[in-house]
Amino acid sequence: MEIRHNILQLRLLLVSVLFLAIGHAQGDHQHARSSAVHSLPVKNPEEMEALYWRENAQSTLAAKLAALELAHTKKAKNVILFLGDGMSIHTVTATRNLLGDSSAKVYFEQFPYTGLSKTYCINRQVADSACTATAYLGGVKGNYGTIGVNANVPRYDCKAAYEAANQVDGIAKWAQDVGKDVGLVTSARVTHASPAGVYAHISDRNWENDAEVISAQCDPEESIDIARQLVEWDVGKRLKVILGGGRQNFLNNTERDEAGYQGYRTDGRNLIKNWLADKKDQKASYVWSHKGLTQLDLDNTDYLLGLFASGHLPYDGDRERSPKNSPLADPSLTELTEAAIRVLSRNDEGFFLFVEGARIDMAHHDNYARRSLEDTAEFARAVQKAREMTSDQDTLIVVTSDHSHVLTVNGYPRREQDITGLADKDADDNLPYNILSYANGPGYAGTYTKTDGRKRVTQKHTEYPLYVSPSMVPLNADTHGGDDVTVFASGPYAQYFSGNYEQTNIPAMMARAAGIGPYANVQP
Repeated sequence: MEIRHNILQLRLLLVSVLFLAIGHAQGDHQHARSSAVHSLPVKNPEEMEALYWRENAQSTLAAKLAALELAHTKKAKNVILFLGDGMSIHTVTATRNLLGDSSAKVYFEQFPYTGLSKTYCINRQVADSACTATAYLGGVKGNYGTIGVNANVPRYDCKAAYEAANQVDGIAKWAQDVGKDVGLVTSARVTHASPAGVYAHISDRNWENDAEVISAQCDPEESIDIARQLVEWDVGKRLKVILGGGRQNFLNNTERDEAGYQGYRTDGRNLIKNWLADKKDQKASYVWSHKGLTQLDLDNTDYLLGLFASGHLPYDGDRERSPKNSPLADPSLTELTEAAIRVLSRNDEGFFLFVEGARIDMAHHDNYARRSLEDTAEFARAVQKAREMTSDQDTLIVVTSDHSHVLTVNGYPRREQDITGLADKDADDNLPYNILSYANGPGYAGTYTKTDGRKRVTQKHTEYPLYVSPSMVPLNADTHGGDDVTVFASGPYAQYFSGNYEQTNIPAMMARAAGIGPYANVQP
C-alpha cells in the first residue's frame, strides 16, 4: 500500500513538473517580447505603491457618487452634439498616449457619464457616415449610403427619398420648431455625409451637387442635391450657423472660388449668393477665410455662413505646421466652435449645435495614424472650449462617434514610448514593428515586399507626419470597423447616456433632456 502511495505521489509530481514546463514554454512563446518587463524603468514612482491606486479608486468613486447626487433633472436649454468621425475607442486610447501618458485623460473622458452605442446600418454590419447620421441625428436607422431617410429608400433611387413618408426629421428640426437656433460646424465639406444629416434627405451621400445627380442618371430638378437642400429647403434655410468647407459645391463650373478653384455645379446657380439674397433683411454674413472670421462682429450676427476651403479643411496637424501668416490660413475646429456658440447663444430660447471632427476618419482611411490622433486632440480641445463657454446646469454636451475604424494598439511598448513609433522588441522575423497598425488599407504597400516579407521600418520613418502606418490587407483605403463606439455626456440628464444602446436612442435622449420633439413628454 505504501509503495503504491509513493508511486502515485511520484506520478503527480511528474505531471506537475510537466504542466509547469508546458506553461513556462507557452508563456515564453506568448510573451516572448516582454520577458524583460521587470527591468523596465518606472515612469511614475508613486504608482509602485498600492496606496496610490486605493486613493485613485476612492476619488473616482467619490466623483461618481457626487455625479449621482448632482444629476441634473432640469431641462436642457442648449444641446451640443460633438461627433468624432471614425473616433474608435482605440483612437481615443492612442490619443491619450499622444498627449502624454496611458494614465492621462482626453478632455471628454472626464465627463461623468459614459455609454456605448451600436452603429450598424439596416443592410450592413459595418456602417458608413451617412446611415449613422440618420441614426444619431434623426433616431431612425437607414440603408448604407443614404441620409435622412428610412430603410424603404434604396441607395441611388432617384425618387424615393423625396416622398414625405420616407423622410426622417431629426433633432435640428425639433429644436427649430420650438424656437431654438440651430447650427453646424465641421472640418469637412458642409455637404458631406455627417453634417448633411442635420438637414438633408437623400438616397446617395455623394449627391452633393447637381453634377453628381446627373452622373447618376437622375433629374437634378427632381432629385435635389445636398447643397441646394441646405440653401433652399426648410431646415437648411433656418440654420443660423454653417461653418466648414466645400465651396465648390455651391458654385457653377463657370465660376471660381476665392482660392481660384472651379465650381462643380452645372445649373448656373451660385448658392452662396442665393443664401445671402434669402437673408437680405437679416444680419447675415458670409466669410471664407480665417481673417474674415476674426474680423466679424459675432455679437451682431444673426446668420453666419463660413466656407473656409474649396473642399475639406486641412488636417489639424498640417494646419499647425503651415505658415501662420498665410492669407489662406484656416481656422481650427476650436475657433469654429467658439464662433458658433457666440452666435447661437444670443437666442434666449437656447440652441442645438452639431460639431464634427471629420478629419479623424479621413486620416484613418489613408492609414495616417499620427494625423488622425492630432485631429482627435483638436476635437477634444473644441469640446473643452464648448464646456468652458457654457454651464453644465443648462447645457447638455454629448460626445460620440458615428462608427469605428480598424486601428489597433499592439505589442508591449514601454509607457514612455511614442505611441506612433515602434514596439519595444522586434517581431519573430527579427524586424521592428509598429505600435499602431491597421487591419487593412494602403499601408500594406509599405509593409511588405513581394519576395522577402516585411520591410524594415525605423523610428525615423514613423516620425514623418505623413508616415503611412502598416496594414495587413491591401486596400486603397482602410475600412470602418463594426465595433460599438463610446458616448460621453455632461450636463442636464447626462445620466441618460449610461449603458449600451442603439445609436438611434441618442437623439431621443437629447430631445427628452431638452423637452423637444416626439420624446419631450416620455414618462417612466
